[in-house]
Amino acid sequence: MPRTRKTPSTSRQLMELSSAAPQVIAHRLTRMALASPTNPSRRDQKEFTSMIVEKQIAFAQSWWTLCMDIAKSQQSLMFAMFSGPAAVTSLLARTPRKLEKISSRAVSPIHRKAVSNAKRLSRTPLR
Repeated sequence: MPRTRKTPSTSRQLMELSSAAPQVIAHRLTRMALASPTNPSRRDQKEFTSMIVEKQIAFAQSWWTLCMDIAKSQQSLMFAMFSGPAAVTSLLARTPRKLEKISSRAVSPIHRKAVSNAKRLSRTPLR
């Protein structure tokens, strides 16, 4: 039975992100160009405000996840060092998988927001 992954691969997330981000940027720039400079609609105001706030939230979540996961890894290394060379060797053997998991978890909030925006905005008319 094949092993299932709980976290998606970082490369897949980055590939999807590289596809979703330009779509979102193009939609929003077009929307800005079409909006009234003196009196934007409520819908435009909401979209323009949310595009700033959502980035701040996604990047804060990403950094928090990254910092906490790195701190846990450092703590594991410290405990392994107290346990002896065999524990350190075992921990170092698992390091590449652990780093993949950490990077995937760190990219997840940004990926999730960009992909959901791309889906939402693809269904939203510009006017």
